Amino acid sequence: METEDGCRGDQGATLHAVSSAVLAVTRHLSVHEVLQVIVRAAAQLLDARYAALGVPDDEGSFAEFVVEGISEEEWERIGPLPRQHGMLAAMLHGDTPKRLSDIRKEPEFEGWPVAHPVLKDFLGVPILDGEDVLGIIFLANKRRPGGFTEGDEDLLTLFAAHAAIAITNARLYEHNRELTVVAERNRMARELHDAVAQKLFSLRLTARTASALAERDPARTVKELEQVERLAAGALNELRAVIFELRPADLADGLVASLRKHVEVLDRAHETTVRIAADEAVVLPEEHEAVAFRITQEALYNALRHAGARTVEVRLGTEDGRAVLEVADDGSGFVASDTADQQGGLGLTSMRDRAYSIGGGLTIDAAPGRGTTVRLEVPL
Repeated sequence: METEDGCRGDQGATLHAVSSAVLAVTRHLSVHEVLQVIVRAAAQLLDARYAALGVPDDEGSFAEFVVEGISEEEWERIGPLPRQHGMLAAMLHGDTPKRLSDIRKEPEFEGWPVAHPVLKDFLGVPILDGEDVLGIIFLANKRRPGGFTEGDEDLLTLFAAHAAIAITNARLYEHNRELTVVAERNRMARELHDAVAQKLFSLRLTARTASALAERDPARTVKELEQVERLAAGALNELRAVIFELRPADLADGLVASLRKHVEVLDRAHETTVRIAADEAVVLPEEHEAVAFRITQEALYNALRHAGARTVEVRLGTEDGRAVLEVADDGSGFVASDTADQQGGLGLTSMRDRAYSIGGGLTIDAAPGRGTTVRLEVPL
């Protein structure tokens, strides 16, 4: 009876470990993040000293190759991404796991860099989507004596099946995000065309009027030329606003510095006062900062183009272990309950999708006549 209870306990612990590993992977939407978490979770799940995951390309190398157990300095000494040769090629061209007591004794063990860690016991399992090999999980040097067991092989094969689903979902999500970006750019192009075309048409008519009045009504001509100047300035502002939206974000100096620079430029380019209050200590992962910056750009674009605001303020700080980024304006506002259906042109859906992609949340506080606040919250 004790043996049966012990077996059930082991099975329960194993299922819990697999469940925890799968949940860790599926929380992420970026393909690169998913690959990194798969490698880390696999190494922990089977108590391996080293782990790697290779995603093949079409040129005899790897599109991505992520590792666990090797420092950045060690990885730099190892050199370029590995080619598909030797044991790597054998794994990629097959569809079955490979478990070895000592990889160094295998004929396929060749061409390993001098700086590569010494490997002994080895377990490799393909990540399959039907008959397609999405990648290979490699584990080496089990920490407990005895090497990898048949049970380890079954466990990693089960985990690899879940990893395949996570990789496929992440790729689909990134593809949908790319389509969203294209749609946003097309929308901006249409708005640019409409807004600037209207101003240029008015500019042309006003210039004709000024020309016709030049001889018989000089005073009226001066007024018409002043209107020409205002229309030209408006058209220039429209161009600047959309160019800033289309320009890729440069976050080399970090989120806070990039936001300050962007706000400063917008404040100079528009009659609306644009200012920022940011906590310099707020630092997010690189991908999270890129998303936060794009959401801020979209919110600022809406405030400057649609709200008729006198003042727009960007605020960045922390609350209860979360980074909080707000874009608040004192403009015309709108009925918040109608945003999903009636305000699609404001890009609110894409902003919410971006926030969700990094595990955050986006809320809109708006009402007619009292402005709008876009609030992004992201775990630190």
